[in-house]
Amino acid sequence: MKIPFLICTLIFTISSFAQQPDYKSAYLEKWQSSRNYLIAFAEAMPEENYGFKPVEAEMSYGEQLKHINANMEWLATAYLGKPENKTFAEAETKAEIITQLKKSFDQIAETIKKLPESSLSETVKFFSGPKSKLQILNLMQDHVTHHRGQLVVYLNLKGIKPPGYVGW
Repeated sequence: MKIPFLICTLIFTISSFAQQPDYKSAYLEKWQSSRNYLIAFAEAMPEENYGFKPVEAEMSYGEQLKHINANMEWLATAYLGKPENKTFAEAETKAEIITQLKKSFDQIAETIKKLPESSLSETVKFFSGPKSKLQILNLMQDHVTHHRGQLVVYLNLKGIKPPGYVGW
């Protein structure tokens, strides 16, 4: 009686692993969701408030968005092989910033799609010490999330309801 149970368990376990997406596919699904969620934040704030800072020491709403974009561009270009985009820093208006964010997210997604899955374990020289490309991807997403969280506060201070949370 124990043999059929063990065989069923083994078949279930093997089929479960076979159904799991590879890391890149899972990451790209989250990256697309993160893109759409950040764009919702960029669209939520009226353009006249893109210069708003909660306190002088903080970046403005627009500067936060540009900072997110600059960091994504830097990490993807320096560590993942994305072609350099020299125009991203020129965005000034709300529409230009949104267009550039969409462009960066999409170009980075294409760069990730082209990375061999095996390259994610490759180590790169990073200012805080050697990191794998997988760690760079995680850092890139974490940085977007960190600054998007700050944008929640900016919107609330302006009496604007932030976009509802989006997980996957």
